[in-house]
Amino acid sequence: MEANPSARAAQGRWKMVESWGARWPRRCSTAARTACCGSRGAALNTVKSRTLEGKRIVVTRASALSKELRQRLEELGAEVILLPLVRFVEPENTHELDCAIRSLEQFDWLIFTSANAVTFFLGRCRALGYPPTVKGKEIAAVGSATRLALEKEGLRVSFVPAEFSGAGLAAGLGEAVAGKRVLLPRSDRAGEELPSLLRKAAANVTEVVAYRTAGPETFDRSLIESMLNGQADAVTFFSPSAFHEFQSLIGAEGLAKWSSGVAFAAVGPVTAKAIRGAGLPVAVEADEATAYSLVAALERHFSAPEIKRGGSTTEAV
Repeated sequence: MEANPSARAAQGRWKMVESWGARWPRRCSTAARTACCGSRGAALNTVKSRTLEGKRIVVTRASALSKELRQRLEELGAEVILLPLVRFVEPENTHELDCAIRSLEQFDWLIFTSANAVTFFLGRCRALGYPPTVKGKEIAAVGSATRLALEKEGLRVSFVPAEFSGAGLAAGLGEAVAGKRVLLPRSDRAGEELPSLLRKAAANVTEVVAYRTAGPETFDRSLIESMLNGQADAVTFFSPSAFHEFQSLIGAEGLAKWSSGVAFAAVGPVTAKAIRGAGLPVAVEADEATAYSLVAALERHFSAPEIKRGGSTTEAV
């Protein structure tokens, strides 16, 4: 059962987040952990357990973010089909973002909900001639990937929630943001849950678009056709935007065909909700909203008894 939000906040509000290395062993299998940690001390070619051997897995993530995920999946024996359905670009109008950057001294908290938000926000800081430093500011990150992106820039992260979601972030911060000025740089397609919850906690929230989520510039229709013909076992989604792009490309008839033939895999509850909202089952959902956790969830799914091609299952006798 999920912990009471106030209890969770009390336990973790002012503790520094655990190191990535401490959290990771509890979250994923040995095989996934080994495959995902090549740059952290374990060589990728040391993976012995090929738990996804022969599985065809579609990755719809933006091309710039797919390299490591593809490598992990292939090390576990999967055949990876790249089908980037979203890309991330600068806002068409940066006026509000620029005003926020020039007024950073007015904010008490900066809250980042993705590594993309970090990249584009700090990139814009540099473009304006503002060094990406936020001395005296508290910084919150929605999850481990976002925290790592900030730390690579030399920025200290004050808070990461136990639950990697907007709701978890708002619940964990709680009274810490009451009466404080909060800057929330994010995507043009971001939902309203987080800013709404922060305002309910009496925070003064300023939302700015740091980047736009756009569809693919080019698209290979033959990939969709091959997948519709049963040539894929799972398709992974890392955002509602990616799923909605997929939905528009494949059409209602294609979705109906896929629902019984391919395992839909979601990186987190928000993405899973978008898939279920289209009337489709989610066969695989990560325990926490990271690529590492999704790999582990795929392993568990395909190692379950009587998994058939496409992810449908029968009970073990």
